[in-house]
Amino acid sequence: MPSSATDDPAFGRLLDYIEDSLRFQTSSYNDAYLDRRISARMRRRRVDDYGSYHDLLTDDEDEQQALLDALSVNVTSFFRNPEVWEALREVLRDLSSRGNRHDPIKIWSAACSDGREAYSLAMLAHDDDRVDERRIEIVGTDIKREILRAARAGEYRASETNDVAEQLDPIGRWERFVDRDDDSFRVKDAVTDMVSFERRDLIREEPPGTFDLVVCRNLFIYINAESKRAVFETLGSAMKPDGYLTIGMTETIPPTCRQQFDPVEKRLRIYRASDTAVGR
Repeated sequence: MPSSATDDPAFGRLLDYIEDSLRFQTSSYNDAYLDRRISARMRRRRVDDYGSYHDLLTDDEDEQQALLDALSVNVTSFFRNPEVWEALREVLRDLSSRGNRHDPIKIWSAACSDGREAYSLAMLAHDDDRVDERRIEIVGTDIKREILRAARAGEYRASETNDVAEQLDPIGRWERFVDRDDDSFRVKDAVTDMVSFERRDLIREEPPGTFDLVVCRNLFIYINAESKRAVFETLGSAMKPDGYLTIGMTETIPPTCRQQFDPVEKRLRIYRASDTAVGR
């Protein structure tokens, strides 16, 4: 009996089917992550082995969509890790102090999920008197079209596992930025107007421009080392000279990419584009 999913040929054939027929790029993700998500669907459907699940998947379009939703799960919140956001407040202040007061400050929320990260950035700009929110231009990108539709809507529902009000607490008096109707929360136009969204594959496509601040948090824990390097190269190429990068607090920059980034707040994973980076 195989000792792990990677030793089972049926698991490999299943991944090939998901990549080739369902157009989900399994090769960019860790096998352990894929196995956890697939096994959860197998348990729900009471299937005991990868081969049987493969057969089920080929004949059941509803299960195909359910699996794609499971593999593309987007874990996000407003102001995740509040101390990071207080440090980003200082970053926005620094960017606001630079150059001509009419120059836009361009921010990229990469792998933005349902938009909460991008909207958090906009709220932070509104909240600070030392930041001119009229200069802030935010682009949020994600690979999943369905999640981008949710991001553009800017509406979120509270549940037992998703306390939206608690997520918004770090900004204080969040009613300035979000309308609440019972368990429904809608981001106000003054915030949504600062943000645009578009689909982008961070591994295969070029960045959507050059930016003063790039935020890409909590993506790298899911993808493999090769894809991780590719994404960091994409992010690095999108940063303006002396621009900033923020990644998740449990994530690290690959050794081959570290020369591109100088730590600003290393514990909080905030970096600045290095003067020694290629092309700078």
